[in-house]
Amino acid sequence: MREQLDTQQQHSLAQVPDGEHKTAGVRIGQTVAASMLSRRSNDRSDAQPIPYVFGTAPGDYQSTPPNFPPQPQFTHWSRVTPFALERANQFRPGPPPVLTSDGYGDAFDEVKSFGVANRTLASADQALTGRFWNGAIQNYWNEIAQTASAAHHLTTAQAARLFALLNLTLADGVIAFYDAKYTYNFWRPVTAIRAADTDDNPATGADPNWLPEVGKTGADPSYPGAHGVISAAAAGVLTALFGRDPFEFSVTSEVLPGVERSFRTFGDAAHEASLSRIFGGQHFRFDQTAGERLGREVADFVVAGFLTRRHVQEDFDDR
Repeated sequence: MREQLDTQQQHSLAQVPDGEHKTAGVRIGQTVAASMLSRRSNDRSDAQPIPYVFGTAPGDYQSTPPNFPPQPQFTHWSRVTPFALERANQFRPGPPPVLTSDGYGDAFDEVKSFGVANRTLASADQALTGRFWNGAIQNYWNEIAQTASAAHHLTTAQAARLFALLNLTLADGVIAFYDAKYTYNFWRPVTAIRAADTDDNPATGADPNWLPEVGKTGADPSYPGAHGVISAAAAGVLTALFGRDPFEFSVTSEVLPGVERSFRTFGDAAHEASLSRIFGGQHFRFDQTAGERLGREVADFVVAGFLTRRHVQEDFDDR
């Protein structure tokens, strides 16, 4: 990866005429990078993951079929120092619904019916939606931001601020959702559906062979949904900077080469990305609802308080 990045850097620099301006620009970039690395040198991101003991009670997160990961991922991430948030649990959502509630039963039935492999009730487009977004969700949103930046003809400085705000928000959103995930340790749909005869809810029915549409389940607890957090957070930042007017754009899939989906607003893309986790069999609807709320709160906090101008507030749209 480092060799690839070095090659890309040299290719980019080769397009800039040599001279004092180029030299000064490189020096500033190196200074900023060194400062960031120094500031983050003790952020605990390199700590050893915390050993995890899977629960056995109904509702407890457990290793998921068909691959049964031996340990969940990023168990230590809530201890990483946030970039902008005051603490990881600053906007922690309340708990998921109890297993015996109507809300749980409704969400259970929805993902069981619409998120199952070789779909039953899901339409072809819903199943495609579940697969389309089944990649590293932050990459989709950086692509969308790149498209918006080019379409709105941002200057280099404006684009730098855009991507800084976006990725600061996403980074803190990840810290925040891992705090919540490992607070509530809620089981994934594939576990819940296979073990429904243990949840004391007469409205849920067990299927011991159920598997999600996208195959493997993410290796961490279900609540809240990461796609909901990241997508709502990204849409919040982009909407704050570009406004709510319709903006036609397309995004490619990280996992389905050559497939694109098109949208008219950032909110529309975020809504579909969040729903995709139900159609993919990865999450309950309440996972996504809580995740979306958390993402919006993180985005609002970052946009309101970070990378603002000290003196004259230049309108972002003054290009």
